[in-house]
Amino acid sequence: MNKYLQIISISFIALFSACKSDSVKQEAQPAIFDITTYGAIGDEKTVNTAAIQKAIDECTAGGVVYVPAGNYVTGTLWLKSDIELRIAKDAKLLGSTDINDYSRDNQGSIEAPAFDECLIYAENAKNITITGGGTIDGRGTKDNFPIGKRKAYNDRPMLMRFVDCIGLNFNNITLRDAASWCVHLVNSEDIVVSKVHIDSRVNRNNDGFDLDGCKNILIEDSEIHTGDDAICPKSTVRATENLVVRNCIVSSHTSAFKCGTSSHGGFKNIHIYDCEFRDVGMGAIKLQIVDGGIMENITIENIKIVNSEGPIFIRLGNRGRGYTKAIEQIYKKDAESEGVPVGSIKNIIIRNIDAEVVSEKRDRWGILITGIPGHYVENVLLENIKISYPGGGAELEAKNVVAEDEARYPEQYFFGVLPSWGAYIRHAKNIEFNNVVMSTRAADARQEIVQDDVINFVRK
Repeated sequence: MNKYLQIISISFIALFSACKSDSVKQEAQPAIFDITTYGAIGDEKTVNTAAIQKAIDECTAGGVVYVPAGNYVTGTLWLKSDIELRIAKDAKLLGSTDINDYSRDNQGSIEAPAFDECLIYAENAKNITITGGGTIDGRGTKDNFPIGKRKAYNDRPMLMRFVDCIGLNFNNITLRDAASWCVHLVNSEDIVVSKVHIDSRVNRNNDGFDLDGCKNILIEDSEIHTGDDAICPKSTVRATENLVVRNCIVSSHTSAFKCGTSSHGGFKNIHIYDCEFRDVGMGAIKLQIVDGGIMENITIENIKIVNSEGPIFIRLGNRGRGYTKAIEQIYKKDAESEGVPVGSIKNIIIRNIDAEVVSEKRDRWGILITGIPGHYVENVLLENIKISYPGGGAELEAKNVVAEDEARYPEQYFFGVLPSWGAYIRHAKNIEFNNVVMSTRAADARQEIVQDDVINFVRK
């Protein structure tokens, strides 16, 4: 086992021990705060924000805030330390469809300033558990929360946001239909996600887990089906590090696993394994540094990719954003760098991948690994990889010139149809393909691999 993976394992042994201790402590103090005792009515009509919040507020010494069978409409709820929010199997917390029922006093999102509102919120809290087998449904359809032309597409609440928290446990819970991002965790640590089912793809920007500046995270045994990025580490301020994702089934219209879009703080020590990525638009695996951060020690292995538009995208760019203020994304060509020095990507292992690329959009196809002039993606091993592509590329496409677009928003299809059908590698150093078998199901006039400014490419 790699040294950094040993460090992660040790961290999680400590984390699980802490969770076990917390469980024992809660069993010793089994106070139950039933929300119906405080006036909550599960009729799918009554807005119960005040009643549920009162139950939370009275759970001052720790205990269980219990949601029994029923459909309870609510606006923003503020969770506190040492609380278990237990939603019974036949119970639902339903997000209000009135934007005025959502708080604006909580911390918002720097990267997505329009989505400041959220259904469940906590800040500077410790030891929060959400469990019970029930459902949290944001009811965030386009009819309930229409997409506007600006203010980054108008007010659409996230399902959850936790800021500066320690000890978060999401277990045996279903999360549905956020109006924007589903779970946004910011500068938080010691996070366990187990047996969570996310189905959120009824609006735009329907991310699953956005992990911004977090550390010591385990996501396991979960199903995540989203409209936008399913598992998306971010780093607007500080690094996201010590992340393990295992035994998960993931689907998305945009990407299954994506490091970016904000990348100022960087990403370290990430291990993704034993997962299935299915029905993925744009790209299954995306690793990106464009805002000056450092990405290193990433291992992704034992992944089955079924029905994806693209397999692997690794991008070192120069958008140069410092995230000192709220921003809007810039998608245009020839964008200008915002001034933060270029970061780095190195020590990446992707292995034991079986991928089927199925799409008519050839600008999604192919492994794309690219830095920018003078700044190389370094030390990348692709090993034991099998990828089947549709084929059908034309001779004219073999002459395509791939723009640098150093400061543009990092998305593979912005580069256009590649001059290769299998892999395009540019501004890269020490790249090894070991038992990488790529094939097309129809003839393709382009080359299998095209290199540009590559130092030490090895294929075995």
